[in-house]
Amino acid sequence: MEFNSGHPTKNGLHMRRFLMSAALALLASAAATAQGPLDDIAYDSAGEFSFVRVQFDTYGGGGGFRGFFGGGQPWSIDFPDADANFLRGVSRLTNVRVMQDPIVLRFDDERIFDYPFLYMLEVGQQGGISLSELEIHNLREYLLRGGFLLIDDFWGMRQWDAFASSFSQVFPDREIIELKPDHEIFHTYYDLDGPKMIPALGRDDSRGEQGIDVASNHAILDDNGRVMVLINWNSDMGDGWEHTYHPYYPTRYANTAYQLGINYLIYAMTH
Repeated sequence: MEFNSGHPTKNGLHMRRFLMSAALALLASAAATAQGPLDDIAYDSAGEFSFVRVQFDTYGGGGGFRGFFGGGQPWSIDFPDADANFLRGVSRLTNVRVMQDPIVLRFDDERIFDYPFLYMLEVGQQGGISLSELEIHNLREYLLRGGFLLIDDFWGMRQWDAFASSFSQVFPDREIIELKPDHEIFHTYYDLDGPKMIPALGRDDSRGEQGIDVASNHAILDDNGRVMVLINWNSDMGDGWEHTYHPYYPTRYANTAYQLGINYLIYAMTH
């Protein structure tokens, strides 16, 4: 392996303190189910959890301008409503203290090492993600130090192939495995029976998109079996978060999106 965890840097120690603090906070948590609007949330200016979305370029040129949020690029789909609503859900459904405003960073930004949980989506669009050498280096180092990357909302074999081809640069010597329903990540907070297909607005879970009708979760593991990268394939948690308040989006899909997302988050914060 070209990069390894080695001795923790200042940022690495910050991450470890974050993980310990968050794990202690979770001991007092009581599981609940998302029912109705997530309002009246007390945010904490010194919160333990910040939602960090990854901004990225694609081979089709769809990365947008650095520092510009939006523009209809793949990385910015559902932003900022999905991110803000998930923060509100975490605050409502757990005892984890959250920061109010979502954050957007690139892999080549050293600040990613201050946050143990990163989120990205639509990684198979426009030819797949295009990573610079610095982005590859930082992401690999980040994950091996204990970071967690959640990948959401991409569908079908064509998008899978585009993602896998691009992402193989990060860990060419590690395979992507499929997680079975009995994996602990599905039982860390909510007891779920495995991956769930969460449809986009205007669709239902009776059929998927891009020719795939079954949701699945895949992962890249570290040497100790910890999930470093969680790949949520053929499911769209982001839409479940984004459309929490939408009158035509079924509550059961939004509930499942929060339950899965919180399971992944708590796994990341305690491993």
